Amino acid sequence: MADTPATAFLEQNGVAYTAHEYEYLEHGGTGVSARALGVAEHEVVKTLVMQDEAGAPLLVLMHGDRKVSTKNLARQAGVKKIEPCRPEAAQRHSGYQIGGTSPFGTRKRLPVYLERSILELPKIYINGGRRGFLVGIAPGEIVRTLDPQLVKVALEA
Repeated sequence: MADTPATAFLEQNGVAYTAHEYEYLEHGGTGVSARALGVAEHEVVKTLVMQDEAGAPLLVLMHGDRKVSTKNLARQAGVKKIEPCRPEAAQRHSGYQIGGTSPFGTRKRLPVYLERSILELPKIYINGGRRGFLVGIAPGEIVRTLDPQLVKVALEA
C-alpha cells in the first residue's frame, strides 16, 4: 500500500493506526465504507472542506451518520456564515481528491473543527488520503496532532 501525505503525517507524529482498504463507490459516502469495514457508520468520520463568508477554508470532522449544522458551526467559529466549498476549491485547499480527503497532511494547515462527541468513541475510521482507504485511530490523536476546536454541531442525518 502506497504512502499518502496523511499516513506520512501520522507516522511523523507517532500516531498508531490501522490501514483499511475498501472498494470506493462514487457518491457512496460513509455508509459504503462502514459496511465494507463492518463498523457502525457513527464510527466513520468524514472530513468536510468548508469555507466562511470570506472564502477562508476550514475542515469539519463529523460522524458519518450525521450532518453539520452550518448555522451552529458559524456561531461557534465566530463567523457570519459557513458553507461547503465547491469540489475544485476543496481539492485546491486540502491537496486531496474529493472522496479521499484526510485532515492529516493537508497541502496547507487548515483550521479544524471536531464534533465533540467523536472523542467519546474508543476508535474511529477516517480517510487516509485517498479514495477507498481509511485509517483506524484513537480519536484523541486528532486533538494531539491537529489541535482542533471542539464543537457541538451534529444534526441527525
